[in-house]
Amino acid sequence: MKPTGHVVVLVTASGRDEAEKIAAALLDGRQAACVNIVPSVISRFWWKGRIDSADEALLIIKTRQTAVADVITTVQINHSYSVPEIIVLPIIGGSEEYLNWIAGEVPE
Repeated sequence: MKPTGHVVVLVTASGRDEAEKIAAALLDGRQAACVNIVPSVISRFWWKGRIDSADEALLIIKTRQTAVADVITTVQINHSYSVPEIIVLPIIGGSEEYLNWIAGEVPE
C-alpha cells in the first residue's frame, strides 16, 4: 500500500471536560478533521518509580501527517499533564472517500 499522508493521534486526558477542550481547540484550528472522545478509560502505568492508575478520557484524532507538529503543540498547550500521552500512528489504508474527506478538512 502507498502511504496515505494521514495519521491517527491518540491522546489521553484527565477527563471528559479536558478532552472536549482539546478537541475544540484542534477542530477550531482546522488541525483535525475528526476527534472521537471515549469518555472513560482506565489507565495503568509506571509514574515516578511506581505503578499508578487514572480514570481518563481518550481522544482519537484523525488528521494529516503535515499537521502533526501543530496538533502536538495544541495538545500540550491545552493539557493539564506535565507529560501528556501523544502517540501518532500512520493510516496505511482505508476508505478512499474518508481519506479524501480528511484531506479536504485539514489544510496542508
